Amino acid sequence: MGDDAFVRRYGRWAVVAGASEGLGAAWAEALGARGLNLLILARRPEVLHETAVAIRDRHGVEVRTRALDLAGDGFGAELERLSGAEEVGFGVFNAAHAPRGQFLDLTLEDQLRSVDVNCRGPLTMAHVLGGRMAARGRGGLVLMSSLTAFHGSPFIATYGATKAFNLVLGEGLWFELRARGVDVLACAAGATRTPGFLRASPQGEPGMIEPAQVVEEALGRLGRTGVMVPGRFNRFASFLMRRVLPRETAVGMLGKRTRNLTPPS
Repeated sequence: MGDDAFVRRYGRWAVVAGASEGLGAAWAEALGARGLNLLILARRPEVLHETAVAIRDRHGVEVRTRALDLAGDGFGAELERLSGAEEVGFGVFNAAHAPRGQFLDLTLEDQLRSVDVNCRGPLTMAHVLGGRMAARGRGGLVLMSSLTAFHGSPFIATYGATKAFNLVLGEGLWFELRARGVDVLACAAGATRTPGFLRASPQGEPGMIEPAQVVEEALGRLGRTGVMVPGRFNRFASFLMRRVLPRETAVGMLGKRTRNLTPPS
C-alpha cells in the first residue's frame, strides 16, 4: 500500500545507489512500500535482480535495475540517461567502498577508489538529481554518512574521511536547497546489521540496529534537519564522543574498536 502524501511531496520515482543488500536494499524497500517506482543501482547484477523481484512482489511497484560502477567517470552521464524519461523525485546514495587496515599497508589505488565511490558518487548524484528537483520545486536527497565522520577513525581512516565529506556536503545542501523545495539529509549511521558490516565485525557491536530502523528514523527527520544519527544508543555515544570526551581520547577509543576489523577478502 502506497503513501499518497509521500508520492505527492516527492514524485513517483526514486533512485537508490548501492541498493543490492543491507541499507540500500532497506531504502529501496521503504520507498517501494510508500508507492514509489524505483531505479536501483549497484555493481552486482544478480543480487540487484533478487532485490528488485522481492520489492515488485511485495509492493506492486515498477523496479528497474542497472549494474554499473558508481566510481566510474561516466556515472553522471549514465544517471542523466537513466533518469531522463522519468520524474525522479527522490535519491539515496548508499554505496560505499571501505578499505580496512593500516593506512600505509593499504594500496593507494584502493583508497583512491574509496574517494571516487564515497565522495565523487554522491556529489554527482546530488548535482544531477538535485538540479532537476530544484527546477520542479520538490524532491528529496539522502546521503548516507557514518558515525566515523565525526572523528578521525584509525584503521578505516580514508573511509571515515570520505564519510565526513558526505556529512558536510549534505548539511550544506540542506540549507541551500530547502528554499527551492528540496529536502536534503545526511544520515550518520552507526553499527547496522548489514552483510557488509558483519563481514567486517562478525561479533557485532554495541548498539547495533537493523537497516529498516535506520531508514525509518531517517525518513522521520527528512525535511526537519540536515544531519541525523539513527538509534538511541548511537545518539548517546555520538554525544559522549563529541561533547564530553577530549578528542584525543575519543579517537583512541575508536582505534581500539577498529583495530581488529576483518580486512576485505
